[in-house]
Amino acid sequence: MFMGEYHHNIDEKNRLVIPALFRDILGTSFVVTRGIEKCLYIYTQEEWQNIVAKLASIPFTKKDARTFTRSFFSAAVGCDLDRIGRIMLNQFQKEYANILKECVIIGANDRIEIWSKENWDKFNEEYSDALESVAENLFNEG
Repeated sequence: MFMGEYHHNIDEKNRLVIPALFRDILGTSFVVTRGIEKCLYIYTQEEWQNIVAKLASIPFTKKDARTFTRSFFSAAVGCDLDRIGRIMLNQFQKEYANILKECVIIGANDRIEIWSKENWDKFNEEYSDALESVAENLFNEG
């Protein structure tokens, strides 16, 4: 499980240090793709295969399935850590997630998310007041 919040800067060569605790779980090869809320997702190879299987089970005749699959897979890139635990972000990934320099790397259970500091702050501001309601709706049994 990935958890925690870490702040790092992307360097001039578009490299980003992945926190050591996350590197231990990730392994040396993983997948980086477009996230849903203007962030990037990182999946272990095992979790990526689980997602591939789930998406393959959705009928391609459903428009939403085709739309999501196109977006999700077209942005996916196989990635490896360099010898000091960094990944290289490409220009498309940086533009999509609005990453200029400051990044927030969070653990989100089955994945890692990379956010620009600006997008992360905006997300937290937008949802901080609603968190109690969101939790109630998710865990309400009745």
